[in-house]
Amino acid sequence: MSSRTRINGVTSVSHFLRATALSLAVMMPAATALAEPDPSDWQGVLDAARGQTVYFNAWGGSTQINAYIEWVAATVGERFGVELEHVKLEDTANAVATVVAEKAAGRETGGSIDLIWINGENFASMKQQDLLFAPDWTTKLPNWAYVDHETKPTITVDFTLPTDGLESPWGMAKLVFFYDSARTDAADLPDSASGLLAWASANPGRFSYPQPPDFIGSSFLKQVLIETVDDPSVLQEPVDEASFETVTAPLFAYLDDLHPHLWRGARTFPKDYPSMSQLLADGELDITFAFNPAEASNAIANQLLPDTVRSFTFSGGTLANTHFVAIPYNANAKAGALVVADFLISPEAQARKQDPNVWGDPTVLAMDKLSEDDRARFEALDLGVATLRPDELGPALEEPHPSWMTRIEQKWTARYAVGN
Repeated sequence: MSSRTRINGVTSVSHFLRATALSLAVMMPAATALAEPDPSDWQGVLDAARGQTVYFNAWGGSTQINAYIEWVAATVGERFGVELEHVKLEDTANAVATVVAEKAAGRETGGSIDLIWINGENFASMKQQDLLFAPDWTTKLPNWAYVDHETKPTITVDFTLPTDGLESPWGMAKLVFFYDSARTDAADLPDSASGLLAWASANPGRFSYPQPPDFIGSSFLKQVLIETVDDPSVLQEPVDEASFETVTAPLFAYLDDLHPHLWRGARTFPKDYPSMSQLLADGELDITFAFNPAEASNAIANQLLPDTVRSFTFSGGTLANTHFVAIPYNANAKAGALVVADFLISPEAQARKQDPNVWGDPTVLAMDKLSEDDRARFEALDLGVATLRPDELGPALEEPHPSWMTRIEQKWTARYAVGN
């Protein structure tokens, strides 16, 4: 993972900065000495952001997403004078670990990360450790006025935790399955986790999932967990260690039954979603899945999947959430990060992101809040032959509390990880 060069002598530098701030406080108002960008003063933010370099730590495993971020970088550079550098991650937890290490080293300012693509367990970890920029900054962004926070509850509650304005919504996600209609009859597709187990048993080697803690692989575990647990409401609370084994027993019994029927007998797993999607394209898998309803249409548009691929979900519902961007508490370019975050929720950027020829990621905006011209941007989009309509996506299942996946991933690794 690339990153900005770190300052030598971090602790002594941070002590010097704090001492300087205290000295200046004697001669000037504290607000001046300790000034932070205030999104309520947007012109002030724009002025401070010009000339800043924003290091955006975001997953780098998708060519289409990387290209979209390149377009964002070119646009904010031209319009606002902000240089955006995409630091490509394999795992968002690596960025969180960097901020944790900087805090432990006393690096309270000048942090190496300015913006993170984040949600779920990683957001919970940063929130718990006070590693995020000031509360409610997101609701003060100019383009927040267009966000559909009234009817999309996952915009303000991330994996059961209130976002408290600490992260800005970027896109919507829902678990959707894909198959190649040229090889697989739609009438034979499973309609639930139990149905998928039966299908895999009847079609050995034709299904798999990425190895946790890969995000998509862990999402599959959550889907099965929700469908197999006796009382799903317990998942909305933190893990109770006394009952963890009992609550998760049906999940691991399911996986024990499933794994012998997986691709390569579960002796290996796809690295991530792109790897799994390639196996569908190559004819090695018959069913795959992603957290973006337009993923298949995007892949077809980019000639990564055949145009016979189609989508389906479970009638009982599939997992749904929102993904966000957040600013670390010690970010070096907070003003620039605010400008980028605001641009990401602009109608222009959201409409481009939802275009399956670009990315296909669903918008966080409310159409009835947009101007006629901006609504026209979305209405003009052809979502693609493989994209289900909103009324075809089925019910949305709530994400469990983040603590569940921390423990489940640990147990999964001990029980199934390759080499164990």
